[in-house]
Amino acid sequence: MRQYDTKIIVNLCGKTLEDYIAVAQDFDGVDIDLFELNISCPNIKAGGMAMGTDPAMTETITREIKKRVNAPLIIKLSPNVTDIAQIAKAAEAGGADGISLINTLLGMKIDIHRRKPVLGNGYGGLSGPAIKPVAVRMVHQVAKAVKLPIIGMGGIATGEDAIEFIMAGATAVAVGMANFTNPRATMDILDGINRYMDMYNVKNISELRGAAL
Repeated sequence: MRQYDTKIIVNLCGKTLEDYIAVAQDFDGVDIDLFELNISCPNIKAGGMAMGTDPAMTETITREIKKRVNAPLIIKLSPNVTDIAQIAKAAEAGGADGISLINTLLGMKIDIHRRKPVLGNGYGGLSGPAIKPVAVRMVHQVAKAVKLPIIGMGGIATGEDAIEFIMAGATAVAVGMANFTNPRATMDILDGINRYMDMYNVKNISELRGAAL
């Protein structure tokens, strides 16, 4: 992958603290630019509750993984919480270098003909345009609560969408679902950002960052 002009980000996940530590240790000495710690995974030792729904666990897992990686550590937060700012503060206290949000919202679909859930696990992650207003709101709340850089994500499909996240306080944005329907999504979004900046004579994206805070 080093032959390409890009950054390599490794997403770490697990079902127990020990899982996360083991995975992080596997990358000891590997040339990685950034690590993203996905704390939305179910903690099997806590009855399946996601790691990132508990501030104390968030701080603990962040601190333990931070000790074991040799690149900046981003914590990916779950939106399925009561107070996203409290979780972000816990990640900051644990030594996180950045925050990414949001992960998917918990959703469900039922097959009305079979009278059973469509997904084998019953519930699953909802992503795409439907979650964008929630994602923008949470980025805005976290930007006011912590001093860490934020990667905003959740339903970004146009340059205008990306600008919303940046105005809410995001340092950068990530694009997921849009790539499934438009392989050129990231390039189109970048073009849309540039058009917006030209329209309003914005010389640097930093002029827009946090403008709505």
